[in-house]
Amino acid sequence: MRKTGVKVWYRVRDLASARAFYVDLLGFEEIYRDTEGRWARLRRGEMEIGLTEGEPEEGGVAVIDVANVKAEAERLRDSGIEVGTILELHGRVRLLDVFDPDGNRIQFIQELT
Repeated sequence: MRKTGVKVWYRVRDLASARAFYVDLLGFEEIYRDTEGRWARLRRGEMEIGLTEGEPEEGGVAVIDVANVKAEAERLRDSGIEVGTILELHGRVRLLDVFDPDGNRIQFIQELT
């Protein structure tokens, strides 16, 4: 797996709802929460994201390495989450876009080689 070390910040309208989405549905672990400042840090594998309350805006994309993009897509669909189309690029990687309730884009990637 790639080690990106990338950090992405997302603005969300409701921090509690966003935390539930990322932790319960996407498998992130909360590593820090500032209730007074209304923000949290979450991690899944090498990807660390920050969530802060505010109006969502265009920004970076969290990229998450997964063992099986197809299985992740099915699991999320079964949970009622709208997922994009799985793309396979030159037999090397599979990609899947998922959007959180505020429209922030998350991309799952599976390396095939």
